[in-house]
Amino acid sequence: MKKITFLLSLFVLISSCSVKQTRNSLTSGNYDQAIDNAVSNLRTNKDKKGKQDYVYILEEAFAKAKERDLNAINLLAKDANPAQLEKLYNTYLQLNSRQEKIKPLLPLKLIKEGRNAIFPFDNYNDQIINSKNALSAYLYANAKKLMATSDKMNFRKAYDDMDYLNQINPNYKDVLRLMDDAKFKGSDYVSVYTKNETNMIIPARLQNDLLDFSTYGLNDKWTVYHSNKQKGISYDYGMMINFREIYISPEQIKEREFVKERIIKDGLKKLIDANGKEMLDEKGKVVMVDNLRTVTARIYEFRQFKSCQITAKIDYINFRSNQLLQSFPLTSEFIFENIYATYKGDRRASDDNYYSYFDKRAVAFPYSEQMVYDTGEDLKAKIKDIITRNRFRN
Repeated sequence: MKKITFLLSLFVLISSCSVKQTRNSLTSGNYDQAIDNAVSNLRTNKDKKGKQDYVYILEEAFAKAKERDLNAINLLAKDANPAQLEKLYNTYLQLNSRQEKIKPLLPLKLIKEGRNAIFPFDNYNDQIINSKNALSAYLYANAKKLMATSDKMNFRKAYDDMDYLNQINPNYKDVLRLMDDAKFKGSDYVSVYTKNETNMIIPARLQNDLLDFSTYGLNDKWTVYHSNKQKGISYDYGMMINFREIYISPEQIKEREFVKERIIKDGLKKLIDANGKEMLDEKGKVVMVDNLRTVTARIYEFRQFKSCQITAKIDYINFRSNQLLQSFPLTSEFIFENIYATYKGDRRASDDNYYSYFDKRAVAFPYSEQMVYDTGEDLKAKIKDIITRNRFRN
């Protein structure tokens, strides 16, 4: 009974807090927040007495929100500024959206007053279409004006305007073609190439992998990377991957010999007392304990090792001014290592995590060219990090 009383009290407290928060939104002028809270609470059991506060708040918040929006529309109409057409269009959408939230709840009763709550709805379809058409025409004309210049930033603004235009009014005139044109002319084009200053041949597939920027996942809207220059494109920047040094260590096999000793459990044995007699438990049975013994193994360990280290430099070049913008040092390493072992004695003397070495054998060392290629993934990750942290900028 006490538990039920506590839960009821907690429910009432939470409900009263929610009503208070909704009323605070109303009195602070955040009418749409008040409407959202009220609608959310009225979706279930809307005719209960405990929900009456939400009905009153919803009625008042709707009236005040509508009045404020209509006053804003009246002011925008008098101002007649084309730059405000987006605000006008969105205000009409807001008026309509607000009504659609409330419609599924109607009718809402005000029990004390013996009436239904009043929500004077209007049809805004014509206003929405007219304001959308006016906004579309403005965005289109403004984008065309921006694209009449040679400024990349203007092409980017034009693209964003037309992207929004295509969202509210799909396939408006030739907007898709203009978007392609704005994207092409607003982008920075980067020519990426390699230079080899080492005394070794860089594997062709490593160079191809490093220059395949489709695998980098850079997701840079306004920067396009090309490893092969294309006709008709004036490149803004260059990115040179300059290989400075490649060091490949000799093939090494290191051996070591050591002895391991360990106390292990080897079955069970009878527990004998100081007099040499078997010890019994309370049931008269012989007490059995772990049979511990010391085992030894002589281990012969072999470690195959070979490493490859590449030192490079990433240069950012401004082709328009023919100046070096930035340089970033880059080092990558790939290590080949294989450890295997044999033993004499009891292998259980070694550590449990060492057992796997007994199952391994010697393997062929990788070719030097393969070692250089195997640094590729690490190189790509570091190049991507450099580009992500240091974008090309106008």
